[in-house]
Amino acid sequence: MTAESSYYLPEGLPIPVPESDGLSEPYWEGLKREELWIQRCQACANWQWGPEWICHKCHAFELDWVQVEGKGRIYSWERAWHPVHPALRARQEPYIAVLVELPEAGNVRMIGNLLGDPHQEMVIGTPVEVVYEHHPDADPPHTLAHWRVIADG
Repeated sequence: MTAESSYYLPEGLPIPVPESDGLSEPYWEGLKREELWIQRCQACANWQWGPEWICHKCHAFELDWVQVEGKGRIYSWERAWHPVHPALRARQEPYIAVLVELPEAGNVRMIGNLLGDPHQEMVIGTPVEVVYEHHPDADPPHTLAHWRVIADG
């Protein structure tokens, strides 16, 4: 199997990069090291996702990036059949997008693709863990975070 064919998503999709202001750069750099980083407010200890310059709870500007375990539970999900991008048109199977709640990070929720059988039975509360998909030959190189069910969850 070639490296290209082992990727979950097909070629031709836009490459995710940090914003030009660098706000999400710690998240993307962490993924390259197989680490999941989430923002946390220094003033009130509130966790938040997606990245912002200001705390969603107390409006302080003192936000840190904190590494978290990368395990959570499915909060919601959708089995998508419609190709939302031309690069996905050749795909004959659906894909599953999950909203994952991270208990270690104040129950913030992140969205991502669920790896595995696209027809698998979905159960809210199923434990999942992050999976890192490296694209070292892309321009620019990047890593994506996907999710998979924890077998012994």
